[in-house]
Amino acid sequence: MFSQIAHLLIQTAFGFFVYALLLRFHMQWLRAPFRNPVGQFVSALTDWIVRPARRVVPGLFGLDLASILIAWTVEALMLVLLYWLRGFSFAGAPGIAAGMLFTLAAMELMRASLYLLIGVVIVQVIISWVNPYAPLAPVFDALTRPFYAIFRRFVPTIGNVDLSPLFVLLVAQILLMLLENLVARLVLAPS
Repeated sequence: MFSQIAHLLIQTAFGFFVYALLLRFHMQWLRAPFRNPVGQFVSALTDWIVRPARRVVPGLFGLDLASILIAWTVEALMLVLLYWLRGFSFAGAPGIAAGMLFTLAAMELMRASLYLLIGVVIVQVIISWVNPYAPLAPVFDALTRPFYAIFRRFVPTIGNVDLSPLFVLLVAQILLMLLENLVARLVLAPS
């Protein structure tokens, strides 16, 4: 019972921070405005670790490498703690275990990014129906526009209804299925 509670607390705390770091990375990558409650919250939550890390890890091609590297490290640390709670020993082959953990952490970041995309698409669709001029609309528009643009070239609007969010969600779900399969193969692979 203790291990289940610890598992829940670790996943919640670390996962929340990883999602905040990923949102920061994606907001900067997609040029979403930070002068809004979401951007200010993400900045307030992550500035304490991202700003010092930027002195060591510079950006590249407009990508905030410090945020993604910290998210990757936090995800790997979370996996170490979760495996440790399950009684997994890293002493047998520490190099292989570290490589596997960092690979799993990268895959978990991809999964979290896909879940973040799904959530942002759903919120953006709801905002566009309820109040398209809401103060947060530009943030969600900036985060979804590049993904919608891929499908808007091929899928016309039907009766003033844009179906591109549906296709983005469909592709994200397919990618999640493929990623789940890949993670299962990696975890169950004989060592």
